[in-house]
Amino acid sequence: MPLHPDLEAFLELANEPSSGRPKMHQMTAEQARAAYDRSTLALDQPGNELPIEMLELQTRDGSKLPARLYRGCAADSPAPTLLFFHGGGYVLGGLGSHDSLCRDLAHGTPCNVIAVDYRLAPEHRFPTAFFDAQDALAWLRVHGPEHGLDARKLTIGGDSVGGTLATALCIAERNAQRPQPILQMLLYPCTAARQDSASHERLASGYLLERETLDWMFGQYLRSDTDRRDWRFAPLEAEDLDRLAPVHLVLAEYDPLMDEGKLYAERLEAAGVGVSLHIYNGMVHDFARLGCITEEADTLRHDLCQALAQAFR
Repeated sequence: MPLHPDLEAFLELANEPSSGRPKMHQMTAEQARAAYDRSTLALDQPGNELPIEMLELQTRDGSKLPARLYRGCAADSPAPTLLFFHGGGYVLGGLGSHDSLCRDLAHGTPCNVIAVDYRLAPEHRFPTAFFDAQDALAWLRVHGPEHGLDARKLTIGGDSVGGTLATALCIAERNAQRPQPILQMLLYPCTAARQDSASHERLASGYLLERETLDWMFGQYLRSDTDRRDWRFAPLEAEDLDRLAPVHLVLAEYDPLMDEGKLYAERLEAAGVGVSLHIYNGMVHDFARLGCITEEADTLRHDLCQALAQAFR
């Protein structure tokens, strides 16, 4: 299917050479974060209004992670819960960048959503983000009931590297012989050690997520090239993927991560894990947050709410 016409027009404008805007890989991390946050205001619509609560989650090294709890209209207390990790290549993003998405997921499921502001690179390199994800889940299991969160009715999810953190967390929980969540909700996750697939070659530039941007992000996050072979960064490097929670996997047709996402689905299915794979034609990476650009962002959010509601039932 051709690139969606609304996205084609948007990308033509965004990629205009005469715009004078530097590419992300030409910025410092601080500059890129500011640009990313500004773009969120222009590209995404506000989410549904609902009660929110700010939390602080204790980490193993004594730090405290900010987290935002979105209270949906769940009748039960404690309520079904989605533990959500945002994307941004381990360098960008936070509670603000994914606020609209989390609001709509909490409003439409219904469930509670807890979004975690894990620490970013290059200030905090691999595996800090993964450790923060582990500590967030550990906090939820102990303190969740105090805040109306049911860790027994739990989905873990995220977009892009947030999806990577979500599925790596499930692998770690299995290895530790702790309970799996009800569902993994993975939106176009990064799963491969190397960005050298056919889709990476074919969509290297011009489709929002670019090869130079990915190289820049991972260069900020990884300590050395050896980290690439660690399944906590690249879940496809895990020795086995059996006994994991079922997966709702979203991919975008014009996303460089398409091939590694499909390969991850194949590996999961071969290991006996239930996979519901959804490829959104004409879409690019991060389209869940492009509500001002394409109506498919709303379609995706509706589909995710349906999947979450079914899982919690």
